[in-house]
Amino acid sequence: MTQRAEHSTVMDRLAIDELVTGYAIAVDDGDWPGYLALFTPDGRADYRSAGGIEGGIEEVAAWLAEMLRHFAIRQHLIVNRRITLARTDGAPGDSATVRADYLNPMRLAGSATDTGGGATAPNYTCAGRYDFTVRRTTDGWRLTGVVVHEKWREVRAQDG
Repeated sequence: MTQRAEHSTVMDRLAIDELVTGYAIAVDDGDWPGYLALFTPDGRADYRSAGGIEGGIEEVAAWLAEMLRHFAIRQHLIVNRRITLARTDGAPGDSATVRADYLNPMRLAGSATDTGGGATAPNYTCAGRYDFTVRRTTDGWRLTGVVVHEKWREVRAQDG
């Protein structure tokens, strides 16, 4: 591999990693326009293993906005990212996959101590693995698909 190809591969990996980080931040912050901007127009997401829906990105973003309002605090930790770039004649291609584990501690809204400076510790935690598919576009790398594979969840009793 030439130095130019190696540099290109490193830059692609960094851009894709930033895309996955942007996904976590958009979901945690409830930034739905930002969430939609991470995807290609034909992007799809599948949250069925976590009790959600599968569909086009507009439909899924609306569902997420409605469902996640039930959580006063959200924090996605996306780790162990394995980025696999497609290859064309030995050079990086224009698509890739990312497999990454997640841990998602949250706090249900309406807990007795959610107002007035009370406890903020998570009382709902889930974890599993994401499968992301990405494609290089004229606007940079964008998500074409997200599939959630929830492995476990724990819901603790509400305070108060």
